[in-house]
Amino acid sequence: MSAETGGSRFSERDRLAMRRALELAERGLATTHPNPRVGCVLEKDGRTVGEGWHEWAGEPHAEIMALRAAGSEAHDATAYVTLEPCCHHGRTPPCVEALVAARVKRVVFAIHDPDPRVNGRGAERLRAAGIEVESGLMGREAAELNAGFIKRFTAGRPWVRVKLAMSLDGRTALANGASRWITGEAAREDVQRWRARSSAVLTGIGTILADDPRLDVRLPMARPRRPLRVVLDSGLRTPPGARLFEHPGEVWIFTASADRARRAALEARGARVERLEGEGQPLAASGRVAPDAAGRVDLVRVLGRLADEQMNEVHVEAGPTLSGALIRAGLADELLLYAAPMLLGPHARPLVELPRLDELEQAPRLEIVESAAVGPDLRIRLRPRRELAGTAQCPAP
Repeated sequence: MSAETGGSRFSERDRLAMRRALELAERGLATTHPNPRVGCVLEKDGRTVGEGWHEWAGEPHAEIMALRAAGSEAHDATAYVTLEPCCHHGRTPPCVEALVAARVKRVVFAIHDPDPRVNGRGAERLRAAGIEVESGLMGREAAELNAGFIKRFTAGRPWVRVKLAMSLDGRTALANGASRWITGEAAREDVQRWRARSSAVLTGIGTILADDPRLDVRLPMARPRRPLRVVLDSGLRTPPGARLFEHPGEVWIFTASADRARRAALEARGARVERLEGEGQPLAASGRVAPDAAGRVDLVRVLGRLADEQMNEVHVEAGPTLSGALIRAGLADELLLYAAPMLLGPHARPLVELPRLDELEQAPRLEIVESAAVGPDLRIRLRPRRELAGTAQCPAP
């Protein structure tokens, strides 16, 4: 992510236009996977002549939509784009070519595109065509919109968001496992929106056996949103009759089991089952996930495989064991915590499983990045302090 430089280099009009482009980009939160969320505004003579956003993967990008809206008014206009315009042929033609053909005079973009096919090349092509190019305006906000897309290209894994729900004393269920419902209806609907914006929803076999969740998106949408549903199941204990299989959408199970009968039964229900093989086997060569020393699914390699499948954001809804493992391994980029105004007492189940700590300095340190009331409950977003120095930054080339 380019840092905004030059002090007053960007005018208040520039900032207003980019802010509007970010608002437009946000409309694609749940629809652009695996592409980034991008907005574009065209300004000319102090007025907006066109605007657009990337609405659906495979359909025109934000720049094209804005250029279509502007028509001939795009000539000599300034284009404000939340991400560096693309310069490669994918499912749609390069946006750089369209901007050059429209004869815009200036392009301001927030952050560089981390895709190596673009990173810096889009800006170079625009400059080569005689177009003035500036970057870094409201870059942090733009990076926040595409934290997963950036993480996938810069770190080789998706952005991992761990959803948790607890009582005020940090408990998730009674000692007998009863947990429906700790949070209210408004919080549960809010979780649906976070699922909808995710590329994949991930859980562990413990949650499957205890709660039999669907892990689908139940929101009214113009087009059904069906994130990949991922189950970590080392022993291949997922029941073929699980509710996961009763609803449309792909299910991917990672396992260490060689039980052919169980695998066949799950594949007959439409599951994609990937068996773990030798520890440390190169991922690129095998296309498989290796187990850790305990014979469990290697979380780092699972996330690598999901990145290979163009998963940008992974939404985790799991029990204390898997949630704790992700936190301990430093793989949880964000916690999405819902706190309900109730007390469950010391015998209820804990939020996450962590090793015993003898010193406070050993405790994982988090910082609140957002808090909001959701019905009677409180939603708190937290991130490890290592992320706060520059959220999902995309370095300039």
